[in-house]
Amino acid sequence: MIIVTTESVPGKKTIEYKGFVKGSTVQSKHIGKDIMAGLKTIVGGELKEYTEMMEEAREKAIERMVKNANANGANAIVGMRLESSSVMQNASEIIAYGTAVVVEV
Repeated sequence: MIIVTTESVPGKKTIEYKGFVKGSTVQSKHIGKDIMAGLKTIVGGELKEYTEMMEEAREKAIERMVKNANANGANAIVGMRLESSSVMQNASEIIAYGTAVVVEV
């Protein structure tokens, strides 16, 4: 699956538009890692527990978006974007979305 943030795949002709596709997930860390991250805010620095959580969430959201595109018969996704939001304390939603297309191979 080709995934680009541009409106088309460079060097490829778009044959067909399949439509909007998306994938999302809501992630949280367990209380132990949450406490460690809270302590880290006192002294400063990267909150690695949350960095890892958000990386896992992005991967899952993109994987689900690709599954949605494959189900629609696409071989590429153009205009891909990622967004995040807080759904509750210590839990974030990541949404990956774009337009599924068929490009020449």
